[in-house]
Amino acid sequence: MTTFQLDHTVGSIVRDHPALSRLFEQVKVDYCCGGQKTLDEACRQRGIDPQQFLTQLEDYATLEPAPEINLAELSLTELADHIERIHHVYLHEELPRLEKMVMKVAAVHGEKEPRLEQIKHIFLALSAELTTHLMKEEQVLFPMIRQLEAIDTLPSFHCGTVVNPITRMSVEHDGAGVALAQLRYLTDDFTPPEWACNTYRALLDALLTFEQDMHQHIHKENNILFPQAVLLERQKAE
Repeated sequence: MTTFQLDHTVGSIVRDHPALSRLFEQVKVDYCCGGQKTLDEACRQRGIDPQQFLTQLEDYATLEPAPEINLAELSLTELADHIERIHHVYLHEELPRLEKMVMKVAAVHGEKEPRLEQIKHIFLALSAELTTHLMKEEQVLFPMIRQLEAIDTLPSFHCGTVVNPITRMSVEHDGAGVALAQLRYLTDDFTPPEWACNTYRALLDALLTFEQDMHQHIHKENNILFPQAVLLERQKAE
């Protein structure tokens, strides 16, 4: 039987047991940007009984299917490739589609549901920030991480150390997390009103999928890729 402890971090639990992310999503415990919090701390902040949730985790883990890929066992290069292939490609394809949908729904139904203008503003700003964020990862940070792993000696980076861009990316992840929380709040947990048209309903469904993908994306970087890259650089500097 899998044993969890209340002093385990939320991020480490999802790192080792990816399927448990569904349970954290259900109770709205942040395992990506908030992945460094202990299980006890995260539960108390959400008003959840820590011991009761710990029992739920252990029960759920007994039913957990074996992951197709153990992300913690991938090399840094393989993990960066995985993130680009799964999450970056998704965002490059989905962001333009969601931009069109949110603008259309806000234009058609904004008078009846004033929050749609806020939703549009927040999403368009987030989309622009993510587009720049992806470019910085693909053109700067990920190549640095691949180079760090590829050679035996410590590379000389233009920004000094891999910690600098990682710190910046982590700050941007926090900003994205705030925007995602705002979108969830303004859409009543992505619940369409009874009068919503098919496009409105499709938008909310797509935003829910977008949120879930972003949580997984940020988790893989904040709690697996970035710490391992920092550790490797530190080891090579010794």
